[in-house]
Amino acid sequence: MDNFVLILVAITIGYGINRLNIFSKEAPIILNQFVIYISLPAMVLLQIPKLTFSVDTIIPIVVAWAVIIISAILVLLLSRLFAFSREVTGSLMLVATLSNSSFLGIPIINAYMGEDSLPYVLVYDQLGNSIAVATYGTFIASYYSNKSKTGFKIIFLKILTFPPFISLIVALFLMGVEFNDTITKVLTNFANTIVPLALVAVGLQLQFRLPKEDLKPFSVALVVKLILAPIIAILVCKLFGWNNQAAIVSIMEAGMASMITAGVIASMTGLAPRLSTAIVGYGIIISFFTTAVLFKIIG
Repeated sequence: MDNFVLILVAITIGYGINRLNIFSKEAPIILNQFVIYISLPAMVLLQIPKLTFSVDTIIPIVVAWAVIIISAILVLLLSRLFAFSREVTGSLMLVATLSNSSFLGIPIINAYMGEDSLPYVLVYDQLGNSIAVATYGTFIASYYSNKSKTGFKIIFLKILTFPPFISLIVALFLMGVEFNDTITKVLTNFANTIVPLALVAVGLQLQFRLPKEDLKPFSVALVVKLILAPIIAILVCKLFGWNNQAAIVSIMEAGMASMITAGVIASMTGLAPRLSTAIVGYGIIISFFTTAVLFKIIG
């Protein structure tokens, strides 16, 4: 419940600040840059080394990556069908494929399924979305943010120098390593800034009346993320005959709203910032209802 309140309060604060013209117009960009260059790397360094592998981790991992890949293919097809611009397509490739699997996923799934389901949430989030945003997300942002055609070498260099990706590589070498209390506290404090800063940035850019040209890609993103993604997860679980707690958690995670960090990356790299923010902001609110329906169907 506390997380839900924080979501609404942070978005409302950002929206109010924007309406009162308290911050400069560059405020969302500055907040997003802080998240990308400091907060997110701290979160990756804090969480990835804690992961351990077991048979139970297979289901969330397979479902997470299957949903991301198939959703990305659907977005590409729909973007071509509706003739979306390069910037809009890049935006949707981020916000319509990656789930808010931790900040929304943890409280929602804990409310519906209890604390014993949370390890599967963390596996889905860390071995699925966290790695995806540092690899797939970096590639998409690098590729679509360039107005002209860019060679593989340039994109590869951008990926290698992207802060979340660098921190992921470092974190993978630190798996199994326990940090001392001081390092843990420092990383935790920086990592905890992700959600309030990112959501205030969302509120700063949120518009209740979307421009007409944004309505179609906005609708496509929400349909793919909140409806088609959990359907993909259900089909994957049925294909492999998975019908246990890990499978249910994975399906619920697939149906969460767009990842806040994906919206931050899209906004920071110029991939339809207004649209990306709207999809993240409205998606969070709508997902409270869609996940309730989803759990009633599969629970």
